[in-house]
Amino acid sequence: MHQRIRGASLRRRVERPHHDTSLGSVFIGVFLFVSILMMWYVGVVNDEDTSMKGGKMSIRLEVWGENALFSRSEFKTERVTYDVMTPSAARGILEAIFWHPGMRWRIDRIHVLNPIRFDSIRRNEVDSVINIGKIRTMAEGRGDGGAIYTAESIQQRSSTILRDVRYVIDAHFELNRAKMSSTDSAEKFQSMFMRRAAKGQCFHHPYFGTREFPVEFQLWQESGDPVGFEHGHRDLGYMLYDFDYRNPAHPAPLFFRAELDDGVLDVESVEVRS
Repeated sequence: MHQRIRGASLRRRVERPHHDTSLGSVFIGVFLFVSILMMWYVGVVNDEDTSMKGGKMSIRLEVWGENALFSRSEFKTERVTYDVMTPSAARGILEAIFWHPGMRWRIDRIHVLNPIRFDSIRRNEVDSVINIGKIRTMAEGRGDGGAIYTAESIQQRSSTILRDVRYVIDAHFELNRAKMSSTDSAEKFQSMFMRRAAKGQCFHHPYFGTREFPVEFQLWQESGDPVGFEHGHRDLGYMLYDFDYRNPAHPAPLFFRAELDDGVLDVESVEVRS
């Protein structure tokens, strides 16, 4: 009797290593499967990032308004507008409709649909700006923040503005995976923008250079490409492209040589200078 019990115990001790080996094989198989799956996912992500930079997720938005003022930086006191909308102003319009830290809008083309017309007006402005040091003092509970009273600081200044403007913006966006969640994707961002633009939704109302001149917008409704207001070539000189924010404390302006060809400002591959 005792011999049979010792034999059974011995068989159990012999069978245990076989059971552990099978379990280890399962773990190794799962590990290999997960590794292959992760390698596939990284490849998909890289392909998606490349397609974004190639401009696959593109949008086309029509914008218009009664007036516009895209101020030239070379004029200090009187405000004089550029002939057409700047790429930075177009980017601001798109960001007003939809923005996410995991994406950045890139302007490809600006189609100018209406003839370029100018108006001269006089506007009430103030002659000073609030000092940032006084704002910090107010935040600490001391002082009024250097408030500016229009009755004391008002000035009338002349402005050369555009009237009856209408553009079509061609743009795409690039992704920044470091600032995206696991549920974010390029398709999701594009769908959200298209839905918001179709409904007229925006985070804040977009404007043409200054908040006095609001923007009306809609998705491009026509099946064909937009047609510019003129045929031929027009040199617009140097124009503000955007700002370089690599040093947030001191953003640097970037300029490019603007040219209209058949009423289209193509900025997809322009040479940008600081």
